[in-house]
Amino acid sequence: MDFNRTILVTGGSGFIGSHLVCTLVYAHPDWRIVNLDNLDYCCSPKSLESVEDRANYTFIRGDVCNSRLVNHIFTTENIDVVFHLAAKTHVESSFESPSTFRRVNIDGTRVLLAAAHRARHQPRRFIYVSTDEVYGASLDEVFDENSPVRPSNPYSATKAAAEYLVRSYWDKYKFPIIITRSNNIYGPRQYTEKVIPRFLSLLQMDKKCTIQGTLPKSRHFLFVDDAINAFLLVLEEGIVGEIYNMGTNCEIPIIQLARELVQMVKNVPDSEVTDWLEFVPDRPRVDLRYPIKCEKLQQLGWRAQVSWAEGIRHTVKWYLDNPDFWSDTSKDRGPIRGEPEQAINK
Repeated sequence: MDFNRTILVTGGSGFIGSHLVCTLVYAHPDWRIVNLDNLDYCCSPKSLESVEDRANYTFIRGDVCNSRLVNHIFTTENIDVVFHLAAKTHVESSFESPSTFRRVNIDGTRVLLAAAHRARHQPRRFIYVSTDEVYGASLDEVFDENSPVRPSNPYSATKAAAEYLVRSYWDKYKFPIIITRSNNIYGPRQYTEKVIPRFLSLLQMDKKCTIQGTLPKSRHFLFVDDAINAFLLVLEEGIVGEIYNMGTNCEIPIIQLARELVQMVKNVPDSEVTDWLEFVPDRPRVDLRYPIKCEKLQQLGWRAQVSWAEGIRHTVKWYLDNPDFWSDTSKDRGPIRGEPEQAINK
């Protein structure tokens, strides 16, 4: 079958990536979707079971830092669009193993950019998925795309460094890059190290929600379907060389989040909610909030459609209905494909 476009998604088996891949596969049967992912601990093959036998889906298990494999993909496939989502993202782990974050987030981006730029058939879009955390913390400032970048932890520092690499290909070669910076994205299938699934998994095990520190931290939460719609809009309408914030006005204090989830999962009266909360030591460096402006994306026609009440209700129901989804993430993965000819195609 001939396909109109070939889309490469790196990190397509992760939380956001799997939602993007599934949407692309079903919405565009005339597009070929190639997923490059090494199936790290925070990925599950179950996330893509619904598309693994579709004719327009190809899975390659491999490392985005493997230049030989990545070069082979761009040499043998006519990649029209790249969505680069592959990254290490857990802030606490970045303090414990900053070199791993540097390798994946910075060097992986370098390898991918170099291969895409050298390709005989160059992509017409290279969309780099970044984070609001590159702006650093704010008490009253609301960040727009021209705000200074002031990352405050190893994770956000590596994402900011990767952004500079991506920008350099635009500045020097006019390579058609676009950068997105999003608020906290949540929804079904997110790994349990992130705050919402972490609280839910603890409550499902009859354990208390562990709240880090006592500072008044809050986060802006964007439902995954709204994030996917933003990516697809940027693909079609985004201006190359530009940065787009993807955000929401839904700002939730972390302690309020924990209280809401306790009531939704445990159905206890208000007087008993605090019995399910436990304060634990904070991480080495914490940012209280990341408010961002999204006028540029809204000018393209995007608005978040899923309310907090609807999104969190849908998310909680999924975790309650799928308590064993993350019980064993090590099975049925197979070896990482180090050589190009060993790539798995489905």
